[in-house]
Amino acid sequence: MDVQKEDAVNAVAAPEFPAVTLDAARISQLAALVDELTPAELYRVAAWCAARAEQIPVGSTQAKAVGAAEPAPQLTIVYGSQTGNAKRLAEQLAGRSTDSGLPVRLLRADAYPQRELARESHLVVVISTQGEGEPPDDARGLVEFITGKRAPKLPALQFAVLGLGDSSYPLFCAIGRQLDARLAELGGQRFVPLGEADVDFETVTTPWLDTTLARASEVLKTASPALRPAPLHAVSTRTLPSREQPFAATVLGNQRIVARDSERDVRHLELSLEGSGLHYRPGDALGVWPRNPPTLVTQWLEVLKLDAASEVSHQGRTLALSQWLGAERELTRLNRPLVKALAEAGGHTDLLALLRPENSAALATLLTDNQPIDLLRRYPTNWDAEALLAALRPLTPRLYSIASSPKLVGDEVHLTVAVVDYQAHGSAHWGAASSFLADADEDARIPVFIESNERFRLPADPARDIIMIGPGTGVAPFRAFMQEREETAASGRNWLFFGNRHFARDFLYQTEWQDALKRGALDRLDLAFSRDESHKTYVQDRLREHGAEVYAWLKGGAHLYVCGDSSHMAKDVHAALGALVAEHGQLSADAARAWLDELLQQGRYARDVY
Repeated sequence: MDVQKEDAVNAVAAPEFPAVTLDAARISQLAALVDELTPAELYRVAAWCAARAEQIPVGSTQAKAVGAAEPAPQLTIVYGSQTGNAKRLAEQLAGRSTDSGLPVRLLRADAYPQRELARESHLVVVISTQGEGEPPDDARGLVEFITGKRAPKLPALQFAVLGLGDSSYPLFCAIGRQLDARLAELGGQRFVPLGEADVDFETVTTPWLDTTLARASEVLKTASPALRPAPLHAVSTRTLPSREQPFAATVLGNQRIVARDSERDVRHLELSLEGSGLHYRPGDALGVWPRNPPTLVTQWLEVLKLDAASEVSHQGRTLALSQWLGAERELTRLNRPLVKALAEAGGHTDLLALLRPENSAALATLLTDNQPIDLLRRYPTNWDAEALLAALRPLTPRLYSIASSPKLVGDEVHLTVAVVDYQAHGSAHWGAASSFLADADEDARIPVFIESNERFRLPADPARDIIMIGPGTGVAPFRAFMQEREETAASGRNWLFFGNRHFARDFLYQTEWQDALKRGALDRLDLAFSRDESHKTYVQDRLREHGAEVYAWLKGGAHLYVCGDSSHMAKDVHAALGALVAEHGQLSADAARAWLDELLQQGRYARDVY
């Protein structure tokens, strides 16, 4: 650590303790421990250190048990996140609270000690809802505890809940609503009303976070100043690229990795992060800010009879309409609010009928089978440019599981991208990000950032076995896992289940897996190609076939990973796992589900599904 950083560490004030100067050796040791920690982990370490300091008498070098006095009030922020948005918002609130001098701790839901809930005074929960009203994987245990019979009465609790979801689903923000209602039922008092944020969440979350911070400052102002840790201010350094300020990564390679006659186009991309300061670990995702396909933008303008060059002002910004549609607005994903806006603007009664609760299944089919351009053609409506922009969601970044380990590829990052390009309703359809990436030539610049995924990590113990289940492009993170395990000489065994449509056309990274088998880096490889035989076989079928061995690996301490489609594959794989655990563990169905839930809580069963 350089002298400037050493001075900054020693300048941190702790009024209730005598002045202490850390020597360079200790500061260097501290830096080595924390340099690779995420913001969430750093907050947890800071909270732990502060708690330890409070337990040690001034002038003493020995820790002692906490006395009977009531602990000072603090703000506990707990998040449950599947794609990173809830985590990011919780970190923002924690950072702003710390900067305001509030005593705060930040915890992921599966790291929160449930026994402490009864002693909480001020709690904020930031949580997303997945699919059909399900909690994120990292929050399943906490949600079950709070909603279950063992939850304690909470007469002294003041709480606030921020729910994230997608209003295109019938059970919008269901988990946030459920927790908000349950905490109140247990006796807690809301110090901020429930927040419910849609996909374009900033419009709700920005004022909600402002209000929550202001109210937290009010309700915690009686806390003893002597017990509040002084805000820690990092030494000024160059700001790293982020979601809001992405890095322009140079394309080093863009290669099709399926046969020419494959029904799908899958690309392997290699990007340079040199000079960015960005770091990632296997299991993380790369966020990509896309642009909509130019042909699609042209189609929108033609269908709506709008002028591409017309200047349009929206939310304090003025751009040409073609710029708004090309880089600022979501054009490929149909959603419920847009259907509602189109129905109301054009007086389309059949569309309005689909929005009724009893027609939720028909609406879900409409949203799945159509892109917005299909409805614009089917339901002609006179839009002015300002109303159109107000009805469209902002374009959001897409997250791709990283397919490389920096220990092998250095300052590069690799992706496995299935290109969305198909015919439907008489015309071509594209995906925004996949088309953007597929069309990127070498030396093109792609705006990117790293999205950390702490729930999807290799075992800390390299001797542990791992089982990886990744059909299609879900195999991407397991390429990173294998590179990391080989580069670090991990001694645990590695078993991969891979599936796709055809062996000859769609065996992604075939030579890499076969070479890994020959070297002994990959111990087992089981394949399922669904279209090569009359009877379709999927990865879940291979799991059942090898159920006894899978169960033996898990009983022996193996970690289990699943990556890929959430709507079908992940559910089918989970069901197959439950069945094989019940059969080979001689458990009831309920006991088998509980056994798998325990693996999830332990972090030995991790899913990266989308």
